[in-house]
Amino acid sequence: MARKRKKKNNPSSGQAPDALDFDAAPEDPIAHWQAQALRKTEAMARQLKKLGHQEGAALDTAAEAVHDEAFRRIECLDCANCCTSIPPMVNAADAKRLARFLRLSEGEFHERYLTRDEDGDTVINASPCPFLAEDKHCLVYEARPRACRAYPHTETDFHKHLDLHARNLPVCPATWFVVEQLLRQAGKLP
Repeated sequence: MARKRKKKNNPSSGQAPDALDFDAAPEDPIAHWQAQALRKTEAMARQLKKLGHQEGAALDTAAEAVHDEAFRRIECLDCANCCTSIPPMVNAADAKRLARFLRLSEGEFHERYLTRDEDGDTVINASPCPFLAEDKHCLVYEARPRACRAYPHTETDFHKHLDLHARNLPVCPATWFVVEQLLRQAGKLP
């Protein structure tokens, strides 16, 4: 679950993040995302990029508050779509930590679980993730990669990752919730 952070005022709206109105938010965010994602992702992504260019860094404060609300409403273990559809990047420190956790040599870990993707990044070699249990718990949670720890990347520097958020709209109901609420607040919801 997301870390708690000190709340700041939203300079672009003059409204404190605690005063955000979530009354229009769906009661079941995962079902809402499932019903909306296929037909609205492109329009949401376009509006998000426009909003990001208009609001810039001021968008970060609002996104932080909406991120906190998203994770009050959404339990990742009810979805785990990221673990079944996106192989996470694994850096050298991650590989070392995971190998130690699994009691493998780094070479064995690389050979069994890692590959290079089309961008040249080192990633887990299977999807769904080989460390995802049937009950959607992570078998290596304490040692999981940094990319998994930070996912869905909506908590900090939101405006710097607009393309990533757009790509995550069809994958993650929490990303969808954050983007939808930000667009609703700005009056730009498609």
